[in-house]
Amino acid sequence: MRHKSATISTRKGVDWKGLGYVVSIVSVFFLGAIAWPKPEDPEWHLPALIAGMVLSIVGMGLRYLAHLKQQKEMAKVEAEVRR
Repeated sequence: MRHKSATISTRKGVDWKGLGYVVSIVSVFFLGAIAWPKPEDPEWHLPALIAGMVLSIVGMGLRYLAHLKQQKEMAKVEAEVRR
């Protein structure tokens, strides 16, 4: 009985897209710190700022998950082509 070994391509190196999303998330905190409302600002500024920061971070996380899914699908297609 003869067995064929399957090879899975592994990406070596830095995931630049992932690193870019991490940098963007960190920048949200820096920008949020600068924009933090002063005591004399209207009360709605703080919840609006926090909501904007959270939504921005969630959006970047979702885009990164889509990137990972796309990479996985591409690896699957590559594996099928090699068979």
